Amino acid sequence: MPPLANRGRRLVARIIDAILIGVPVSVIMTVIVGGVDYFSTSSVEAGKQSTVSGVTMLAYLIYEGVMLAKRGQTVGKMAMKIRVAMLSNGSIPTAQAAWIRAAVYTLPEIVPCCGFIFWLVNVLWCTWDQPYRQCLHDKAAKTVVVSTETAPAGGMPPTA
Repeated sequence: MPPLANRGRRLVARIIDAILIGVPVSVIMTVIVGGVDYFSTSSVEAGKQSTVSGVTMLAYLIYEGVMLAKRGQTVGKMAMKIRVAMLSNGSIPTAQAAWIRAAVYTLPEIVPCCGFIFWLVNVLWCTWDQPYRQCLHDKAAKTVVVSTETAPAGGMPPTA
């Protein structure tokens, strides 16, 4: 099994993916629904906001599921030289594991109020989880995030 990826690289990879998927999809959806006033309290604007958020979430779910099932990496993970691996053997996630991981990461936000709290606990879980530094979406899919960097010339793997 390659060494575990550090939390900083995982965070930056998520930020890259969120920008890569979230910004274009949100902009396109905002244009389609005719603009969104995020400071309005009208039910029409709330509906527009929900539509934009829902489509963006669906796009991220599909992106994450497809990329992990095919490569074990998203574009952000490639840039940060990390990948998702099956805990049992270090291989690229099975299609089922990839989609479970993507769903547990993305879909809880559908639930008003509580969804964000679950998401926050989920992503912070790796800060205290031992020994594999798994988030809840990793535990659900039986995956870990590992480094793809090769060992330096001295033969010692990079520390995570």
